[in-house]
Amino acid sequence: MSLKIKVCGMRDPHNIRQLQEIVKPDFIGFIFYPLSKRYAGELKADFPDGAVFGETDKVGVFVNASMDEIIEVTQWLNPGFIQLHGDESPEFCKQVKERGFRVIKAFQVSDRLPSDLNAYMGSVDFFLFDTKSEGYGGSGKKFDWAILEEYDNRVPLFLSGGIGPDEVRDVIKLSKNLNIAVVDINSRFESAPGLKNIDQIKQFKNILSNELYD
Repeated sequence: MSLKIKVCGMRDPHNIRQLQEIVKPDFIGFIFYPLSKRYAGELKADFPDGAVFGETDKVGVFVNASMDEIIEVTQWLNPGFIQLHGDESPEFCKQVKERGFRVIKAFQVSDRLPSDLNAYMGSVDFFLFDTKSEGYGGSGKKFDWAILEEYDNRVPLFLSGGIGPDEVRDVIKLSKNLNIAVVDINSRFESAPGLKNIDQIKQFKNILSNELYD
């Protein structure tokens, strides 16, 4: 058994091509939140037909965007997954899902799990837990994974929040008791916002792919 990996916050065309050629991650996340340092809106000029190579699943990441804004991006990016990282309601998530996308709903967590998870049952395909921060972007910090002991595992998880190269075996250990589908990495694998260290990601992915479970 192995965990899948999502590399989020990609925005540099050359870095994207390197990632695809060397790592071939399961998912690549492109952020379409204009206030983000990793805003990917300008990629349309480099990938006008959404071609980002191979079998990697593309994830469009949005924060409180309108349906029209989401559809405008999907018309050229052609992602299979939409990640909603703001205050989107269960009803809005369901509307996105009904348009044929698989929906990842992100929640910011601190010392406890969100109280409204049940409201999103049936409206999303995955939950994503990220560390609570001032705004809507990632904090680069890890939340206390002990609170995940409360999770009922009904909806598979994208695990996010400050996961770095040294935490790979901790993630594997955590996954033994949790319904973690994907490990979501971003800023702790960067030399600058949106510019990833390809060698570090390759090593991280190799361990995830090859580590044997007891």
